[in-house]
Amino acid sequence: MKRLWNALRSGSPFALAGVLATLCGMAAGHLIASLLKPASSPVLAVGSTVIDLTPTPLKEYAVREFGTKDKPILLASVMAVTLLLAAVAGLLARRWFPVGAGLLIALVALAGAAAVTRPLATASDVVPSLVAAVVGLVVLVLLVRLLNGSREPADEPAQAAAEEDPAPTHSAGGPVGPSPAGGTGPFDVMSNLEPIARRKPRSKSKSKSAPTAAPRASRRTLLITTGLVAAASATMGWAGEKIIAYRTRIGNVNLPPAAKPIAPLPAGLENVYSGISNFQTSTDRFYRVDINLTLPVVPVDDWKLTIDGDVDSSFSLTFDELAAMPLIERDITMTCVSNEVGGRYIGAARWLGVPLTDLLDRAGVGSKADQILSTAVDGFTISTPLEVARDGRDAMVAIGMNGEPLPAEHGFPARLITPGLYGFVGATKWLTRLTLTTYDDDSAYWTDRDWATDAPIKISSRIDTPKPLATIKDGQTVIGGVAWAQRVGINKVEVRIDGNAWQEATLGPDAGIDYWRQWYLPWDASPGQHMLAVRATSLDGEVQTAARATPFPEGSSGVQEIVVTVE
Repeated sequence: MKRLWNALRSGSPFALAGVLATLCGMAAGHLIASLLKPASSPVLAVGSTVIDLTPTPLKEYAVREFGTKDKPILLASVMAVTLLLAAVAGLLARRWFPVGAGLLIALVALAGAAAVTRPLATASDVVPSLVAAVVGLVVLVLLVRLLNGSREPADEPAQAAAEEDPAPTHSAGGPVGPSPAGGTGPFDVMSNLEPIARRKPRSKSKSKSAPTAAPRASRRTLLITTGLVAAASATMGWAGEKIIAYRTRIGNVNLPPAAKPIAPLPAGLENVYSGISNFQTSTDRFYRVDINLTLPVVPVDDWKLTIDGDVDSSFSLTFDELAAMPLIERDITMTCVSNEVGGRYIGAARWLGVPLTDLLDRAGVGSKADQILSTAVDGFTISTPLEVARDGRDAMVAIGMNGEPLPAEHGFPARLITPGLYGFVGATKWLTRLTLTTYDDDSAYWTDRDWATDAPIKISSRIDTPKPLATIKDGQTVIGGVAWAQRVGINKVEVRIDGNAWQEATLGPDAGIDYWRQWYLPWDASPGQHMLAVRATSLDGEVQTAARATPFPEGSSGVQEIVVTVE
């Protein structure tokens, strides 16, 4: 077993060479992609393809378990598999360099194929992968040559000894001889484990006639080269991230005021009862759930919004032209369909934008269309029922959020906001096209994955304080949280403690039917474990259902119940 371990360990520097070559190639590709199109970066392209191919249940599991960390975990998984194969490539390159190099090139080829098959991809999207292949191959050649040059020429003495004395000899260390395969296979390492001092010395004549060994690379040279490769990889990766951050920044964008500004929001309950969600969600704490591993680069001066399809007259607007139209501002709560009962993928903000109906009226909707197919700058699509956009709700193409231009992560320069619909059918970010079409003729990203085509947000409520499984002190405290029934509004919220009768809570300020309501209930908590539950009732009398449903395909439902300990 020890000999086997030594045999495997002897190849570890070559495995490291494969890993370093791949890292350096990927970093170089990422750097080039940051200058061209960030999404064409080899790792990001593969990651995006993995997202597209991942079954819906697995996607929902990732969002539920990892939240906003699902993307870093996915990228880490892609990197782990890639580097494992890179290590194999390095081991193969030790004796069969073309095979090892071929495996490394195959990995990059897969990344290139993933990049050029993305929506709206162009031929230039393969450039980062080509750069990764060239840089990775050059580094692999360099490291393998240095490693081969730095190894002790143990095979030559052993071969010489075998020629002088073919019969195996014995020593305190056990039998010593050629490998079982009789060639240069991986077991040669075992056959050469006997210390050099114990081997039968060569004759003088043999030594004189032996060719002079090539100069070996020093360990210092090898360590310096390895360190430089690692440093270059880290530097290029860091530079790529900095360039992407610079290119996706929001410049000086001045938003005009709404045609009819609305009153400021009233003070929320969070100012009185700690732990209840803020009445208005700050932009930096607003949830983000999408399939993008990197933010699209959208220069505002080059951006246009196009309205086309089944319309009387197609047209396009620049950002300045869109912002010059009469703007509305509305307080609207948004919810992700991936939100579990009591989940955190919900936020409430003040949005500024152009009414969607103004754009549709200007285009003149035809007689056949039954959906609006909205397209993002990266080719991602969402389907919104046309009737929903024209039923009087304040659907808009938003350009502002909480008094500021949209942040890059929330869709700058413009996004779709549709009150009362889950984001996957009404909240396209990085919007660039609105196409009037039919469900028979066109399907969107989530429709192709069997999600619902019409997904109104379900009435629901959440306990914010105390937290699930929390331990609190006995005595006077409050149970509090938020509730929502978009397009209808909240009439009341009730709390149940330990399965007893429902108690009506006190509601917080009202900002309209499309906005959530805060609530609280005073509670004299006694020591022990307690079960808390909450439900909401809408203004039209609908009571939040207790029937449990998963997010797929049209949103979760059920009553939230939590356990807390009082001491």
